[in-house]
Amino acid sequence: MATTVPRSEHPEAESADVPRLARARPWTVATMGLARCGLYLAILTPVYSSLAIKVRSLVPEQDVVSTLALVSSLGAVAAFLANPVFGRISDRTTGRFGRRRPWLVVGALGMTAGLAAIATAQSVAVVAIAWFVAQIFANAALAAHVASIADQVPSTQRGKVTGLMGVVQNVGILGAAYAAQLFGDRMVLFFMVPAAVGLVLTVLYAIALPDKPLVKRPPSEGGLRMVLKTFWVSPRQYPDFAWTFISRFLIMLATPMFTTFRLFYLEEDLNLTQADAVSVMATGVLVYTLALIVAAQVAGWLSDRLRRRKAFVGLSSLVFGIGMALLVTADSATGFYVAEVVLGIGFGVYTGVDLALVIDVLPNPDDAAKDLGVFNIANAAPQTMAPAVGALLVNTGGGHNYSLLLGTAAVLCVLGALAIVPIKKVR
Repeated sequence: MATTVPRSEHPEAESADVPRLARARPWTVATMGLARCGLYLAILTPVYSSLAIKVRSLVPEQDVVSTLALVSSLGAVAAFLANPVFGRISDRTTGRFGRRRPWLVVGALGMTAGLAAIATAQSVAVVAIAWFVAQIFANAALAAHVASIADQVPSTQRGKVTGLMGVVQNVGILGAAYAAQLFGDRMVLFFMVPAAVGLVLTVLYAIALPDKPLVKRPPSEGGLRMVLKTFWVSPRQYPDFAWTFISRFLIMLATPMFTTFRLFYLEEDLNLTQADAVSVMATGVLVYTLALIVAAQVAGWLSDRLRRRKAFVGLSSLVFGIGMALLVTADSATGFYVAEVVLGIGFGVYTGVDLALVIDVLPNPDDAAKDLGVFNIANAAPQTMAPAVGALLVNTGGGHNYSLLLGTAAVLCVLGALAIVPIKKVR
């Protein structure tokens, strides 16, 4: 049985209302990882393949890129809005079921319903609306999930656990890539099998989570002030949080610029058929994930042992940028696989340490979900912009300009690494 640590004995700021654990329980960490894997499998299968194939089935070929960019951007807007809002709601939720558990379950259920609507949609308008809804509810669950890491995992264990979270979420991504091979154009199975897995694993975590209710109801902030604070953390008051935000923003602008159009890149830049492109993409994600698993676990462990975060995050961003640059010169599936290995190493180190860095610089543990929701804007806002920016870059100079797309992404990764340098609170 884990024991709680009195506030005066713990070196980091903690919530007065929610007790902290000396070490996260193994079963809690295991189900936490399963839920993260399931949520990423459910919501990223559309991002990586099924949404593109669904859109292609509904519009003329010449409109596919622009239509997919529009639908993807709407979903990213939903994520931008929902994550901090539901984070704020989660922080202030009272009741015997705890703060995080209700939103894990509600979010997973709503996400599943939205994906079901996409699977059966007969028009782009329905797809866009359903994707917007699915992203809202998925981000309700994700906001509660990531806040539960801050609730349950002490600083001395955080690098190892967040490294594990980086691994399992990318296992979910790997499953998303292979779903295209497994289900092809059977849209109901393509959307609903990953959604069902995500729902079951999230509910399992909600059951296992030792989610304590708030001792007292937080004071009401009311009106416009509360709305504005939901989307704001002062960069002047919390500069380390701001620099971490900027770094994540740049990295997450680079990543979806490629992943949104990866299937089309393989078809058009490497001259593969759709079937071959799906197969090569799945294998590429496999080697990427294997490299990521090793890198994330080693980086998370070393980060905890050395009590350093910045060097790992900065180096990982540079390596990830090199992987993007290698994609520019790839002219075969083999070259694509080499680039994916480098990307996997870079992003593995990044996912192994970055979330621990973020939690370490949070302004207020009593508002962990809200502040993490604000930070998630650095995930969601770039994803809103990236499809449109990516489409513009690809279509520059007569179209199929994937070299410009990937070169821009590489530069953004380097800038993301440099943004880590001014952070002072964390080494």
